[in-house]
Amino acid sequence: MRNILFFVLFVLLLSAPALADGPAEAGELVKTKVNSVMEILKDKTLDKVGRDEQIIQIITPIFDYRAMAKLSLGKKHWPQLSKENQSAFSELFIARLKKSFLEKLNIYTDEQIVYGDPQQKGKKVHVPTILISKDSRIEMLYKLYRKPEGWKVYDVEVGGVSVIQTYRSQFDDALNEGTIEGLLEKLKEDDSFAVSESDKSGARSEQN
Repeated sequence: MRNILFFVLFVLLLSAPALADGPAEAGELVKTKVNSVMEILKDKTLDKVGRDEQIIQIITPIFDYRAMAKLSLGKKHWPQLSKENQSAFSELFIARLKKSFLEKLNIYTDEQIVYGDPQQKGKKVHVPTILISKDSRIEMLYKLYRKPEGWKVYDVEVGGVSVIQTYRSQFDDALNEGTIEGLLEKLKEDDSFAVSESDKSGARSEQN
């Protein structure tokens, strides 16, 4: 019995530092990537195409796009899709997500980024940031979880609005009124779905 208690205590002591380092590690990852993106946005020698390509190369490794696609449909709709439709939806959603991020970054002028303390949320970490400009203050929250290959973003809140939950609400309406084929066609259109700060339907995401 004494040996068992010693073993349990030993395991807990080994695992505690890893858990404690999680928020700091995730926070540093977000900070490094966001700072890199900001440097590219400040570079006036780059044309839009070249700038966008570099930004996508920077952010893609830390985003779990496939998980975000699945979460955007939720437990109600995702399991109902065939493998073929899951794949088709994921491809279109990921393209839409990347385009949305780039569109929002294109309005960047000379804002300052303030990083808050990363917060442990169970096995996940939330990294708060604030985008401050002369006339506005936008709070952004990056939500990450750890995979074998490292920390990955599964949702972002902008001004308190969850990107994933907002898309899920819109996709839910589309599927309740139509078919997955109709949703896939709408995703191919430029302005079918959008995420705005005023849409308060997206305060939480499914992995919270």
